[in-house]
Amino acid sequence: MRATTRGARRGLTRVEKPWGWELWWAHTERYVGKILHINRGAALSYQFHRKKDETIYILKGELALEFAPGGGRVQRRTLCPGDALHIRPGDHHRMTAITPCDVLEASTPEVDDVVRLEDRYGRAETSQPPGALRSGAPPRVRAAGARRGASGRRRARA
Repeated sequence: MRATTRGARRGLTRVEKPWGWELWWAHTERYVGKILHINRGAALSYQFHRKKDETIYILKGELALEFAPGGGRVQRRTLCPGDALHIRPGDHHRMTAITPCDVLEASTPEVDDVVRLEDRYGRAETSQPPGALRSGAPPRVRAAGARRGASGRRRARA
């Protein structure tokens, strides 16, 4: 996992993920704001959080969601731009991009609170990202100006 700090004056941090990337646009003691870009066909872990409380809002693309409130029965639905979902601690969930997606996430600051139940990228069950600081800071920062290749670019949906 790699992070790029772009424009210190703007305070943005890009964190590379096996499914795409995150753009951290806010990180305080009380809340965190991110944009998650999920590549077409890629999926986040099937996971839950013990403390982290989050709300997602679909900005762009189409997303297949697996959602099991409180770890109960799995519900499957498709989310499109304008759809939002509140994910409470204990809710099992996974997002899979049907098309390239941009998802706005607002959450409480427990960024290392991830219990992975399934993961197609071989990451450990309970996660503290490699290189992350105990404070919940984004992991390893690359030199400013370093960019991801064209594969990370979005295409307009027809």
